[in-house]
Amino acid sequence: MTDISRLHRELIARVLGNDATAPLELRRAAFDNTGLDEPMRSLVDKVAVHSDAVTDEDVSAVRAAGLSEDQVFEIVVCAAIGQADRHHSCALAALAEATGEGKGGR
Repeated sequence: MTDISRLHRELIARVLGNDATAPLELRRAAFDNTGLDEPMRSLVDKVAVHSDAVTDEDVSAVRAAGLSEDQVFEIVVCAAIGQADRHHSCALAALAEATGEGKGGR
């Protein structure tokens, strides 16, 4: 589990790190799926909860709001990884509760 925990931390650090074109505050908000205004809120929520419902129009609306294609890509990645992180955390908590162990895995 140690390698998985390390890789998990590295993934989060990479998507929220400094080597990006989208502002950190926006990437963090997409990762957390909180504090976003339209049309970003709709796109991030769809990516996180209903990825099959994302449309070209959702992406076009965010582009029209001033984000570049690279920035939209980064936001979508942050939204997807943020949701996966929340699922991962919940799964670890359920496992710890079921086995009577501490948090583990992180």
